[in-house]
Amino acid sequence: MRLIIFTLLLSTTLLFAGEPAHKQFYEMTNREIGQVVYEYSQKDLTITEKMNQLSDYFIGTDYDLHCTGDGPYALLEAWPLVNFKQTNCMAFCEHVLALSISDSWDHFFDNLQQIRYRDGLIGMKTRNHYTMGDWLPRNSWILKDVTQMVGGTYAKPLTRTISHQTFFKGKGMTDMRDVLPNRTMTIHYVPLNDLDKIKANTHAGDILSLIIAGHDDIFSAHMLMIVEKNGVKIIREASNSKMTTFDTPYDEWVQQKKKLTDRYLGLAFMRVKESLNTKGRVIKPWEIAELKKK
Repeated sequence: MRLIIFTLLLSTTLLFAGEPAHKQFYEMTNREIGQVVYEYSQKDLTITEKMNQLSDYFIGTDYDLHCTGDGPYALLEAWPLVNFKQTNCMAFCEHVLALSISDSWDHFFDNLQQIRYRDGLIGMKTRNHYTMGDWLPRNSWILKDVTQMVGGTYAKPLTRTISHQTFFKGKGMTDMRDVLPNRTMTIHYVPLNDLDKIKANTHAGDILSLIIAGHDDIFSAHMLMIVEKNGVKIIREASNSKMTTFDTPYDEWVQQKKKLTDRYLGLAFMRVKESLNTKGRVIKPWEIAELKKK
């Protein structure tokens, strides 16, 4: 009896100390992860509510820039298509989003490829490498840029030119067939010094792009997510700053980044579309083609 009471007290202590009440994804098999996906698909939660909760399963996951690639038969990046043992900032956001719209492991896998690649076609040239130039535009079937809505008068425009040819040449590629031409684009961002002023306009489940300073050929230096725990807004990220996946209170994160205005300009905000962000919403892989037409 004493052992049972002690075990219950220990479990309660760990729970209130912030320890997760479940195994993390890096501790699970694919079958176990698939079961979690199914269970969440049966809950009366919106996509962003599932993102808020499922992203918690990544806390403590090791960071590895080269955690995912284009599969074992790829010429350049032969890392696995799915990896829950390590993650990086973009893979973290992609996995969370794909998990949150799926109802099985198979549908998660197929949805992930639609998020990561143009029309789900796996390959170096079809991968959505640039967050603001590729990833967001090609995922406009589920996400929208809400930077101006979130930032209001604080949002600022930024114009730069994206060059896939330069990017691919840097990886040793010489075959430039089917590579997109250079594109001059204008996006908006909220400066670091103004992020504390627009906190109330942010939502749990927002995906963020940290805009780099001092470059004219790339926008995004990092991808992150906003979550909410016990009414507190938190920045959740996979980062090489700590080589893991971790949480930082929103206000603390903003204060840290205000010291780095020589490296970063601010944040762009992405959000799941209201029309899809409904209770119990699941998106089957074959639905995506129709969603892209809308």
